[in-house]
Order: sequence, then structure tokens, then C-alpha cells
Amino acid sequence: MSSVGGDDPITVWSIPMRTRFRGLTVREGVLLRGRGPSGAVGWGEWSPFLEYDAAVAAPWLRCAEEAAAGDWPDPVRDRVPVNVTVPAVDAERAHAIALDGGCRTAKVKVAEPGQTLADDQARLEAVRDALGPAGRIRVDANGGWDVDTAVAAIRVLDRAAAGLEYVEQPCASVEELARVRRTVDVPIAADESIRRAADPYRVRDLEAADVAVLKVQPLGGVRACLRIAEDIGLPVVVSSALETSVGIAAGVALAAALPELPYACGLATVQLLTADVVTEPLLPVDGALPVRVPVVDESALDRLAATPDRVAHWAARLAEVRAAGARLRQDDRS
Repeated sequence: MSSVGGDDPITVWSIPMRTRFRGLTVREGVLLRGRGPSGAVGWGEWSPFLEYDAAVAAPWLRCAEEAAAGDWPDPVRDRVPVNVTVPAVDAERAHAIALDGGCRTAKVKVAEPGQTLADDQARLEAVRDALGPAGRIRVDANGGWDVDTAVAAIRVLDRAAAGLEYVEQPCASVEELARVRRTVDVPIAADESIRRAADPYRVRDLEAADVAVLKVQPLGGVRACLRIAEDIGLPVVVSSALETSVGIAAGVALAAALPELPYACGLATVQLLTADVVTEPLLPVDGALPVRVPVVDESALDRLAATPDRVAHWAARLAEVRAAGARLRQDDRS
């Protein structure tokens, strides 16, 4: 097991992806171990993407520390419906992925650099064939279109899917989302415009979205997301940041605590990893995940341990984020 940190040890893992996703072929991250009020040892995941600086990675750390301390609200449901995530793969592979886990909703990646609208169209047609007429399909462009391209693409893809549930983050800015939303009939969901914005409520104020996508690590934890969900005044979809089951458990805890959950959540992404760090991974059965805290598998941590240079990288990142947080607290006291 590769650990650093002395009195506050961390464990660094590295897991290959089944399919290139978000430009990644390997996912890395850290497990933090903590002790809750009852004395039980808990685990939290800290896995900000490699390009994120200390300021962006800081709320991810707060989420991990909250999880390690066992500081989650009580659930109001014991199962969370989820969507299957279909990467920007060819139509044949998309068809097979859409059938995995018995999900009745699929989120399909579109607007992949180097691909065409025809590629996206073929992928959606394959997913519709796999799910049948009753299945729900949503697409995620990760802010990859300008307004005019988004409007044209949404109309084509809505036909290809025989009806889209919604389009997630078609454009990069909140202002662009608002313009697209006023032009098309398909509902618009905001992800990056909430989790990477200085003011997550501009989406609400500019009436730029119909759905709020919340991710627990980028937004600082389960309780922080519950406050945003209450204040933003939009239906919420809880989605993952491509975590192991330890990180997914935080998303499940959020989804389980929301008063209403009108949409399937994007939390079935452990399917995209070739391995996991727990004894029983959080994988969908009949389109849902159970609400539970997974047990970390110490032998898996040994098998999936990152190389020493990657451990050093993550230790340095963690030290940088914690130092930045300490400076901020000192400034607040000054």
C-alpha cells in the first residue's frame, strides 16, 4: 500500500479505465482515513483531476474529510436510480454499454473533439435501440458547442434519440446556456456552470437551466450540496466525478438525502473503471444503487497502489491545498 502523511495517512491508487473518458485512460486519487464521533474509522476519496489547481481542488478535499468523519445526513430512501454513462465510443460499443446494469436511462457523451455530429447521431440511435422506446436518453456536451452549433446539434440529436430527456452543459457560459434554453424545446441541464462557477446561483438568476447537476467532490461535500439544492430552486441530478466506490458513496449519500429525486442520477460510473478499492463495488442492479457505505479492501489497495513518483505527486498536491486553506483561514482571522 502506498501511503504518505504521518499522523494523517493517505493512500494513493491508480486504476486503468475501460474506455478513454474525459481524455483519461487511467484514473488516480487518494483515500483519506478518518475517525468519526463514534470512534469508527471512515474513508473519504480525494481525486481532483490532474489539471486542477489548489483553489479548485480545495472543495474536493472538504468532501473527502466530511466522508472520512462519517458526517452525512440521514437518508430518506434506500435505493438511488441511476443512468448508465455511454462514452464517446462507436455505435456498436455504445449499444453494448447501454445494456449494462439494467438502467432505463442513459447519459451519452457528445461533442467529443475529433468526432462529428454524425458520430453522435449514430451513437444515440444505437442507445435508443438498446433501451427501447420507454428508455430515457440525455446527452452531455461538456460545454463543447457555441450557441448556434448547440441549437442545430440539439435538434438533430433530439430526432436521433427519438426524444431527449435533457441536454447537459451544451455551452460553456451561463449566458450561452440561457440563450440556448430560450431557443430549443429540449430541457437544459447545468453542470460546469454550477460546480466551476464563482456564483453557482447565476444559473438560477439568468433562468439558464431546467435541471441542476450537482457533484459532491467539486462542490465541497454532501451537506454543502444539500444547501445548494435547497437554494437553487431547480430539480437536481446527482452525478459523479469519475470516482471509485468510496467517492461514489458520497454522491449516493447526497441523492439519498434529497427530499425529491425526480431524475435518475449519474452515479453508475464505477462501470468505467477496470477495478475498485472496495469489497463490494457500487454497481447498478436493475438500474439502481443501494444506499450503503462500501468496505475498503486493503488487498485491493495493495494491488492498485500508485507508483512512488505518483504518490509523491499527490502528497505534494495535498500539502499545497492544505497550506492554501491554512493561509485562507489565517486571513479570515486577521
